[in-house]
Amino acid sequence: MPQPIQLQIDQIFRDASRQVFASLARGFCDLDLAEDAMQEAFATATIQWPHSGVPDNPIAWLITTGRFKAVDVIRRREKLKEISAEVANRLKQVAQVNASRSGAQIEDDRLRLIFTCCHPAIDLKIQVPLTLREVCGLTTDEIARAFLTTPATMAQRIVRGKAKIRDAAIPFAIPELADLPDRLDSVLSVIYLIFNEGYSASSGDSLTRADLSSEAIRLCRLLLELLEDAEVMGLLALMLLHESRRETRQTSDGDIVLLEDQDRSRWDQDLITEGQRLIERSLASRRFGFYTIQAAISAVHAGAASPNETDWNQIVALYNVLLRIEPSPVIELNRAVAVAMHDGPESGLKLIEAILDRGELLNYSLAHAARGELLRRIGRTTDASEALETALTMTQQASEKRFLTKKLAKLRSL
Repeated sequence: MPQPIQLQIDQIFRDASRQVFASLARGFCDLDLAEDAMQEAFATATIQWPHSGVPDNPIAWLITTGRFKAVDVIRRREKLKEISAEVANRLKQVAQVNASRSGAQIEDDRLRLIFTCCHPAIDLKIQVPLTLREVCGLTTDEIARAFLTTPATMAQRIVRGKAKIRDAAIPFAIPELADLPDRLDSVLSVIYLIFNEGYSASSGDSLTRADLSSEAIRLCRLLLELLEDAEVMGLLALMLLHESRRETRQTSDGDIVLLEDQDRSRWDQDLITEGQRLIERSLASRRFGFYTIQAAISAVHAGAASPNETDWNQIVALYNVLLRIEPSPVIELNRAVAVAMHDGPESGLKLIEAILDRGELLNYSLAHAARGELLRRIGRTTDASEALETALTMTQQASEKRFLTKKLAKLRSL
């Protein structure tokens, strides 16, 4: 049975609103204007489509409508009376584009927008948050949680980034091939954060957001077509290997299933094979780095027929390399968990407590959850309960809350 029109519009908004936004941003080189025009286009669809039906190409319709709405917004801002010849020419071009592209295939404007938000003229601390807000549509709160900072601080960074794009007239374009390597680190960071938000949502009812993960993989494939870079291969491999486990990471009720409890026969072998081949290509280049090493860790998990057959010695060694490439408390935490699996929970616990004693990751729920699990394994149930309670107060994700609540109830029943 066909969905009611409003449900279809809601679905298109969830799936394609950022695509519409990116196309409008490229056309007008103004993020705020593009956001207003996109919202007005969807509002118009809500009024018109129940009578006229959903167009054959709803995204093209929304982009075209958004372009006209943007012109209307400009007029409402009374900018036309002081319009320059350049702006007038721009509006004329928009009208021509509307006429010529009404049925054409949608260009990939989100990749252009990522490169715009990651332009070297924008502060490095701002590039990634700005892209997550403008390209992916994540809320300021979600981005602040990903960066372990406050929403107010993150909001200020995003506003500064938008102002920089406007004031510096940063082009909405993919850079020339010669300039791509200098822009690559930030773009890869953004794509990986998009994937992570889709693979393990920072908030909401669902543990995952398949739309974001799929989009990150698609963008990385596009990037690899542009540039045969080892780290692009490494990142694509890493995401494919993680994605291979998506269907086994939660129950039909949305509850978390830990890696050691997942049904490995359901892991997607095609994605694993593709990921492993990409790692081999990246390693052969001898120019690999952070993402390729992480992918190699994931490949070790993927190659183990059962949890007991996991080569934890190799995983710890790979984390040692990773820490030399890019030291960070989160990677230290992940290494500590691997050490716990290889040498026993007390060894891993000592490492986690050292991180927390330094004042790092104190607001990171996974650090407290990992500490609680290791405390449970060595029989310190009261301390384990306290650590898990701390983790529970920090997580905004419904599946994680249920997981921790069940674990706490089980501990208290002992």
